Amino acid sequence: MYSPPPDPDTELRVRARHARAAEALDVRVESGGEFWGWAGSTLGAPARTTTGEAVWLRLASTPEDKAVGRRSGCADPFGALDGRRPALLGVHDAFDDGTAYQAELSVRVDEPVLSGDPALQHGLRLPDSWWNDLAGTLAKVTAVDKDCVAVRQQYMEWAIPEFVGIPAPVVSHWTAAHADVRWANLTDPLRLLDWEAWGRAPEGFDAAMLYAYSLHQPDMPPV
Repeated sequence: MYSPPPDPDTELRVRARHARAAEALDVRVESGGEFWGWAGSTLGAPARTTTGEAVWLRLASTPEDKAVGRRSGCADPFGALDGRRPALLGVHDAFDDGTAYQAELSVRVDEPVLSGDPALQHGLRLPDSWWNDLAGTLAKVTAVDKDCVAVRQQYMEWAIPEFVGIPAPVVSHWTAAHADVRWANLTDPLRLLDWEAWGRAPEGFDAAMLYAYSLHQPDMPPV
């Protein structure tokens, strides 16, 4: 979890859009327990429906040109993944001043996330069954045949030399991926949260991301 964005105008804009999404989806946001994404890119908060059902409302924002290119015609293909994904109850899209907003309303997960930080900063013992559940869930994700994009070869050709100092490999096999598998998006029992980034990525991308977020804890097993 990140702090609210340092720019007060960004914070006010995102909060206002989150409130509009709550109104559009007919839920009441509860105080406390909100989660911010990096630089205000997302805002999630607990809410309740008119019938009292506990839900979670998460708003993601991105430049409109990138959102259209990535999400046009991309229906959600995953479902509940045997209960490993919180059931999606509704989606609300809005566009304003060059920014695209997508709010997802889902069933609220009672279990706390395994880390408040995306990277694991403390020791963590998980049973073999948890790792088996994670591997099985990610395998089902990769089996989905969709053209939506999470990671592009062009991005890799910029990011890998910029941050790692080596040439980017040419990817020969692409599969569907959650594309944001980090410890702040995982619970025990297993629930995999925050699905708005899913799309095609290099094979093994999800496992590699979680491994990178585990490097501070070298005793963690690979996925």
